[in-house]
Amino acid sequence: MANPNESELSNPPQDTISAVHFSANAHFLLVSSWDSCVRLYDAKANTLQGQYRHPMGVLDCCFADVGFCYSGGLDSTLRGYDFNTNTDVTLGQHDDAIKSVKYCNELGVLVTGSWDKTVQIWDPRQRQRVTVAQQPDKVYTLGMCGESLIVGTANRRVWIWDLRNMSYAQQRRESSLKFQTRCLETFPNKQGYALGSIEGRVAIEYMDPSAEVQKQRYAFKCHRVKDPATSGENIFPLHAIAFHEEYNTFATGGGDGFVNVWDGFNKKRLCQFHKYPTSISALSFSHDGSLLAIASSYMQEEGADKSHPNDAIFIRRIADSEVKPNTKPK
Repeated sequence: MANPNESELSNPPQDTISAVHFSANAHFLLVSSWDSCVRLYDAKANTLQGQYRHPMGVLDCCFADVGFCYSGGLDSTLRGYDFNTNTDVTLGQHDDAIKSVKYCNELGVLVTGSWDKTVQIWDPRQRQRVTVAQQPDKVYTLGMCGESLIVGTANRRVWIWDLRNMSYAQQRRESSLKFQTRCLETFPNKQGYALGSIEGRVAIEYMDPSAEVQKQRYAFKCHRVKDPATSGENIFPLHAIAFHEEYNTFATGGGDGFVNVWDGFNKKRLCQFHKYPTSISALSFSHDGSLLAIASSYMQEEGADKSHPNDAIFIRRIADSEVKPNTKPK
């Protein structure tokens, strides 16, 4: 039965969806995929506005403004594309796949994280690389917190950098979760970040390293399904985290095909949406919090040969009751 609060985007990607990102001031949705394409949709009108291709799978993308974006992936190349003029530009390359691409509005720079164990800073105006910063291991995920950059790498390392001075890491942390980091997303209030692992857990972390603030951090289980046959539970990786800009609540998506919405400050789950056709690979709230883009893509949790539903993107109209905390955080 169709959900009246949701619609499925037409002309979806033809392979695993790696990222979905709403623009900062409109309902345009940027989508990257392992099918080598980056697509731009008008999420409200359910129309494909344009697309461009890399030679290999695309692992991440980001907006610089409504009509201009950047992307990177398995070809190790950072590309920019103007949907208004249908023109592209190549900024440069890493030595291995680009896993994450972020745009810093405060400084007007691009940041890329790669499996080559570096983070690189790019000046989009000059179309050139300005900084290379070595990381402790392969970069799996990046988070932007104002002028601070949070880098999650292999072997559970989390390093925090100041983008204005990349000569050294401001903080060198180890994830409080016992298993591999999968994703992280920063709080809209810029006080911290939520970090997800392959073992279906979320850690709530704070930027301030003082002992008093660090006492507030905690972790919790999610995306686990009880197995009636064994009386145990099946544990699924957490693939995506997205914050609601107004309420500081957040959604998580996992390999179980569910989306949960959490009030992290009050340590409560606000709701769980219905089960989607397959794994949730990416999530993004619109700038006004009225829409949530939900990417449903099989993430090979049960092997590459398993048959699975087609890749799809659902646009959910969000009710206040689904994302508003019962009590406001202090």
